[in-house]
Amino acid sequence: MKQIFQNIWKVTRREIGRMLLRPLYLFASIGVMALCTFFFLSIMKRGAPERMPVAVVDKDQSSISRRLCHETNATQSVQIALITPNFADARLAMQKGEVFGILEIPDGFYADIASFKQPTLHFYVNNAYTVGANTAYKQLLTMCNLTSGAFQREVLRKKGLPDHLIMERIQPIAISAHLIANPWGNYAIYLVSTILPGILAIIVLMLTIFAIGFELKMKTSNEWLEVAGGNYTVALIGKLIPYTIIYIVLGISCNVILFRFLHFPVMGSSGRMMLAIVMLVFAMESMAITIIGALPTLRDAISIGALYGMLGFSLSGFTYPVMNMLSVFKAWTWLIPLRHYYKIYVNEALMAGPIENTIIPMLSLAGFFLFTLLVNRRLHNAMIYNSYPLK
Repeated sequence: MKQIFQNIWKVTRREIGRMLLRPLYLFASIGVMALCTFFFLSIMKRGAPERMPVAVVDKDQSSISRRLCHETNATQSVQIALITPNFADARLAMQKGEVFGILEIPDGFYADIASFKQPTLHFYVNNAYTVGANTAYKQLLTMCNLTSGAFQREVLRKKGLPDHLIMERIQPIAISAHLIANPWGNYAIYLVSTILPGILAIIVLMLTIFAIGFELKMKTSNEWLEVAGGNYTVALIGKLIPYTIIYIVLGISCNVILFRFLHFPVMGSSGRMMLAIVMLVFAMESMAITIIGALPTLRDAISIGALYGMLGFSLSGFTYPVMNMLSVFKAWTWLIPLRHYYKIYVNEALMAGPIENTIIPMLSLAGFFLFTLLVNRRLHNAMIYNSYPLK
């Protein structure tokens, strides 16, 4: 046993030397993760998009239309970038990507309201920009509904109705909405908390494939095995130790930044969230070994790993619900470690659900280690015989 630990340390020391000689390893892990964290936290520092530019086509040019424009521009979500009586100008601005939505106020808007007719307001949104268009649409719709309610209130007041009866007529059904776990409607709480672990997962996958595959490509795997005393398991453990430490530190640091310093909600156990990021690292390393073992050629393994890693974002369920996917894709979600991490995140951070809802995803992450057993012989033979193709 003492000799095994000594061999593990020899392999680890050898790998640390290789890491220091090739800055790619540190930049692709620490550097990329730091840049991505800074990028996503910067663009979503306010939590939700604000001041989305919109255009107003004011064909009425009345006091009520100008008041509607002023109140719309005073909201936090949208900003009127263009006011014009000509619809063609607003359409051109939308085609250039300068505005996300257009509000058209028809001619005779004020006259129709005064004569108790029903004027029509037209919305146009550019759904090529999903978040910006949806934000603009919801805010414009809200402002128009408020304007309609305010006018009805003034008319009923002039008729002598008390305020409590006025509100019952304007809004006969009162709505009490409760946004569970995220009452602020903060996009960062949903997105960044999963995007950053997803990026870490891809880093773990690609760098682990590269670290092992590069040994095969350069035909240094015999030297690697020799340092490990000819023991395949010792060779893998010793090589992955320095990388694993870096990945775990990066993952825990990311969670600390989000949940401690930025005060993202953790309704359940923060300890289980930390354990989940550690399990995600081990699961992605296991899948990396499986891929490079099944395809012990660096270029092929890198290609398959990139495809597998990017599919993880789509199949994890945080952008599109798994329940609405086709059955074949629902089955594939079980092979995506990020999917299980996301389920833990929802249960622990957002919902504070029972621990039973966390145990199954945790066991699923641990189960990815079993995939490595399927390729041990193939990878071991590739390391011994240096069977990497010359072309």
